[in-house]
Amino acid sequence: MPATSPARPGRHRRPARRLPLQSLALTPLLGAALLLGTGGAPPASTSAPPQAAAHGAKPAANSPVVVATAPVTTVPRRIQALHLAAAQVGKPYRWGAAGPYAFDCSGLVYYVYRTRLHVALPRTANAQRIATVRVAKSNILAGDLVFFMRSGRAYHVGVYAGSGKVWHSPRPGQRVQLSKLWTTAWVAGRVR
Repeated sequence: MPATSPARPGRHRRPARRLPLQSLALTPLLGAALLLGTGGAPPASTSAPPQAAAHGAKPAANSPVVVATAPVTTVPRRIQALHLAAAQVGKPYRWGAAGPYAFDCSGLVYYVYRTRLHVALPRTANAQRIATVRVAKSNILAGDLVFFMRSGRAYHVGVYAGSGKVWHSPRPGQRVQLSKLWTTAWVAGRVR
């Protein structure tokens, strides 16, 4: 019996790499650009004649080529906000800072929504609360904002991550982090 060397898995594969979030924003634009040349409709399906395909023949040089594309999907803005907030993990708290190297709580939210996603949003936690649409706690979704309340005003804000956790910039000496909700005195808001 001849000796065979075991195949090494992944030998000829490129390592998987994560696409930066900015490339997700380009997905709808690329899909639209692909459809422009077709008058807005996907190209008609063409294929080589059955006998040519059966014999492994290549299509003629002047025959059309059909390229399959994945359907274009748009990432919801609140999910983009969630990813942008998570990307700031470890950056220090600094009162009055709105990124990109340091943040206070409302500065993190401002940076994510206004600076990166170009959504008009005020700068302070309570003003951000007033500018959002109130969401019942039972209907909160990842990427919504969580406003921590005292005496009817928001004193702290973060981006809801799901599973009872929030991305926020807590206080001096701390860094942007993911924390469990530590109180029941909060309300949820969705950016319009």
